[in-house]
Amino acid sequence: MAISNEILSSTMRILLDEAVDQLFEAVPLLSKMRERGGVVTYDGGQKLDVPAILEEHSSITQLSSGYEPVNLAIKDVLRNMSYEWCDFVAPVVITKSEELSNKGERAIIDIAEARMTSVMGMLQREVEKQVLANASSILTNLGTFNGLSQSTSGGNTSGGFFDNQAFGSQTGSVGGLSKGTFARLQNQFADSNAGFATTGIQDMTNLYLDCQLNTPDGSAPDLIICSKQFYTEYKDLLQNQERYIDEKVLDGGRLALAFNGAMLHADPFLGSSVQIPGSTATNEGIISAYFLNTKYIKIGFDSAAQFEMDDFKDISGYVSRSANIFTRMQIYVQHLASQGLLVDAEA
Repeated sequence: MAISNEILSSTMRILLDEAVDQLFEAVPLLSKMRERGGVVTYDGGQKLDVPAILEEHSSITQLSSGYEPVNLAIKDVLRNMSYEWCDFVAPVVITKSEELSNKGERAIIDIAEARMTSVMGMLQREVEKQVLANASSILTNLGTFNGLSQSTSGGNTSGGFFDNQAFGSQTGSVGGLSKGTFARLQNQFADSNAGFATTGIQDMTNLYLDCQLNTPDGSAPDLIICSKQFYTEYKDLLQNQERYIDEKVLDGGRLALAFNGAMLHADPFLGSSVQIPGSTATNEGIISAYFLNTKYIKIGFDSAAQFEMDDFKDISGYVSRSANIFTRMQIYVQHLASQGLLVDAEA
């Protein structure tokens, strides 16, 4: 007897929760954000409106006698950044032929689970590609760190968060707010075009400190996402200088190095494949690494559409049944001055 749509749906929702956990664990950025409370739900809305941290909150009054008047003037601290939601749906489909070829409830559940694993694996790749490199052809409404990909003369024209110009010189916009107007919306930047072996550690240290010294609370980057070549060159340099190499195998089997307490992960979507248009030299215009303070990076979900799966139903006109996994989400950065971009470090 075939498994009912009701039983199949309830079973797959349990498996979906596990698959979502696996997705977050498999992507270092998502894993760190969830660890630091950066997964936030919102009650709908046509757009996602979130506060950006732009200035100190208020003035401080020193007390000598204790009778001094308190300065209650509030600076213009918070402005809302506004983003379009990224909506997407992923169907899990089982055909009648597959059901006839795989008898029993357990066999049908195994097929549906395999389909879901495939769907979530594809989603993982597309989220990484888009957020880090602006390279997804599917999730094009999802925010991206890469503000370089549509720039032909320097500067952020693509709407990505990170700009490829020095702090203080950036003129793009983020969430409808101008970087030129609000300096805290400008990321830290370093160009390591002398080559990693020459100035790599120095450039990493300077960028790390620039990020830390510009945070509201003095916290430092806790995650570095880099290209494969950057990762291997950093590891080789440590070995050549006979430094201690703190390399770990984390959940999901990913390797990670440490730099000043920040975990350093290689990502397949960074490096020579992500180059600023107009850059013709082999090692010019390449995103080598993001220095991230994940305390200020959030991923927002609509509370009614956070990997929500509807019931399995027979598909009209097809000898199949399916269930849809629907999600409405967006990623955003509340304080860009705490974040850094390193380019051109590949030797």
